[in-house]
Amino acid sequence: MNDQFQQQTKGFIAKVSRDIHHFVAENISDEWVVQVFVKFFILLGIMLLSDLIFKLILIPLFRSYRDEQKYPLFKAIYSSEIVKSIANILALMIGGFALKIIFQPHPDTREILKKFMEIAVVITLAKMAMRSLAATKHYYTFRQDYYRVVALNAIAQTLRTIGIFIFGMITISILFGIKGSTIIGSLGAITAVLVLVFRDTILGFMTGIHVATSKSLKVGDWIGIPKYNLEGTILEINLITTKIQNFDKTISTIPTYDLLSTEVKNHQIMAEGNLRRIKKSITFNVNSFKFLDEKSFQKFKKINLIKDYLDSKEEEVFAHRYQFSNSEMIINGRQLTNIGIFRRYTEEYLKNNPKVDHNEVIMVRQLDITPQGMPLELYCFATQSEMLNYEKIQSDIFDHLLVASKEFDLEIMQFYSPVSK
Repeated sequence: MNDQFQQQTKGFIAKVSRDIHHFVAENISDEWVVQVFVKFFILLGIMLLSDLIFKLILIPLFRSYRDEQKYPLFKAIYSSEIVKSIANILALMIGGFALKIIFQPHPDTREILKKFMEIAVVITLAKMAMRSLAATKHYYTFRQDYYRVVALNAIAQTLRTIGIFIFGMITISILFGIKGSTIIGSLGAITAVLVLVFRDTILGFMTGIHVATSKSLKVGDWIGIPKYNLEGTILEINLITTKIQNFDKTISTIPTYDLLSTEVKNHQIMAEGNLRRIKKSITFNVNSFKFLDEKSFQKFKKINLIKDYLDSKEEEVFAHRYQFSNSEMIINGRQLTNIGIFRRYTEEYLKNNPKVDHNEVIMVRQLDITPQGMPLELYCFATQSEMLNYEKIQSDIFDHLLVASKEFDLEIMQFYSPVSK
């Protein structure tokens, strides 16, 4: 029974093929080239019609799973247009079946169209592979796993480059009938050239893997790169380049491998914690430093932030001094200085400032004296990391301290040379 059915099927296929061949020869042209083109368009029409039908069925089905939170996998498949590739593959299967029916008795025509079908299959599979990579990236984006997205960007672009090369070699071997091993063997002589050409690609791939595994950077992070004097938000990390949006809304592009070979400051943790460091200094003229006499001491006791501190020091300083001979000399015994009192005032001011985080380090320290003067550095953390608020907090602190320093008879250096008259 099976043998009889197979014979009937073959007979039917042969009859359909002969009928189409005779129809084209009698009604259009009996020239071989014209027949090939006509049969090519018939085959192409069958595949396009099949492709359209499958798309009309599959696309609405996957579109119904549009909620990326509930169905991230289906949404990723739909967004990356894998559904279209599935429809293309099914249409090619229909085309392959049609090729056997229409062109079986005509080997010359069949061989030409068979090559066309094989090339179409290669291109479709290549698009399917590329879209699968995009679907994987979309899936982890919907899952908000941004570190894996960075790794996938590097891996996807590397695989895309390799894939284009491989599918290109397969297409050439099909088109010209050359063995793939022959093509690959001929490339051995130019391996060094390929390494040089793809140097940035290789470095970018390794950087992407490192960034993903170390979880040091991701798209959306606020970073600074001193080498390029850049500070902004990462928009995209590709295989070759990384895009950074600066705070002035300009876009900077740097080589991706610089993320591995160059110093990169990641401020994202600071931004997420809503804290931002303040680390600036005021430079004073050392000639304005002096010991406190009793009159100045009593004057500074009226400053509320340091009153308790000075009360605790009053007996220690003055009672101790009178135990020495020549007590009228202020240098004898224990002393306080105006710069020391101002440093204490600055610490208390920061500790009482609600815009400064009191759980983090608050430090006021002297830096090395330079020809321009002695810098007094403030080190603390503002409670708001957003640029406008941060700059306002920092400016308010230094506005106050720059003016308050005059109450302590301190001179701030402005770094200018006075013009002699």
